[in-house]
Amino acid sequence: MPLNSQTRILLNQIKELGLPPLNELNPVQAREQAAMGDQFSPKPEPVASVKNCIIPSSEIDIPIRIYTPAGNPPFPILVFFHGGGWVVGNLEAADSICRTLANQVGCIVVSVDYRLAPEHKFPAAVEDAYTATEWVAKNAASFQGDPERIAVGGDSAGGNLAAVVALMSRDRNFPSLVYQLLFYPATQYGFDTDSHRQNGKDYLLTIELLVWFWHHYLSSAADGQNPHASPLLADNLSNLPPALIITAEYDPLRDEAEAYGNRLQDAGVSVKMTRYDGTIHGFVGMANVLDQGQEALAEAAAALKHRFAIA
Repeated sequence: MPLNSQTRILLNQIKELGLPPLNELNPVQAREQAAMGDQFSPKPEPVASVKNCIIPSSEIDIPIRIYTPAGNPPFPILVFFHGGGWVVGNLEAADSICRTLANQVGCIVVSVDYRLAPEHKFPAAVEDAYTATEWVAKNAASFQGDPERIAVGGDSAGGNLAAVVALMSRDRNFPSLVYQLLFYPATQYGFDTDSHRQNGKDYLLTIELLVWFWHHYLSSAADGQNPHASPLLADNLSNLPPALIITAEYDPLRDEAEAYGNRLQDAGVSVKMTRYDGTIHGFVGMANVLDQGQEALAEAAAALKHRFAIA
């Protein structure tokens, strides 16, 4: 279907700003410009408690933000990783999404400020994401969380990290995860799917920008063949937690995200895939101006709430 009217208006508004593409900037400039997009995020909701903490790690201390809803503990936990191509983004970029999910699900959300590339190339972000999830499982009781009900989630590059953490948790037998929430995840290093060809030019996330992100993230093309960078390439996807994979019709990552969902299903994993037609990559983070972003957040919240009640 054609772009819906809200998405078309948003793209025109962004075009009228006359900003250079992120891939024409250096990473520091790109981070500053990307932060301007917060105006399109869902309006920040008040949450019963929001606390910034530090996870001590052998590599580097990892900042996190813990969102705790109103209600009676212990609460289930969603560990969330922000998007931004592993190069841009931070706790603020995911703040509105995390607040909404904490309130709608009634769960604690732990947002992770993993190290960014190119200063810290692959697998630094992966190591931080897993370390943070491991810490959450070991320390859940200290912040009113339930260690038996932990899910991972993220958008775009954050969805990639959530999928990889699920793989690592299975392979290392800890922690035991009950769900993975993947908003339009990157699942493979490469630029040759139909959705890359169809949607790689006019919808914010371009092929040039994807190449720029991956170039900064990986030390070499060989790293892109590692399943911890490209989870779609993992030999075995069995015994992973159930998943919700949300995609957008006009997203170059659409096909690889859906291919990952199909492979999970083939491996016997319970998966729901929802494609939001007429909109673009990143639409969940633009829920202040895109109704479909609000719909996707509500779908994600309902799925998490159902899964947490079962676990």
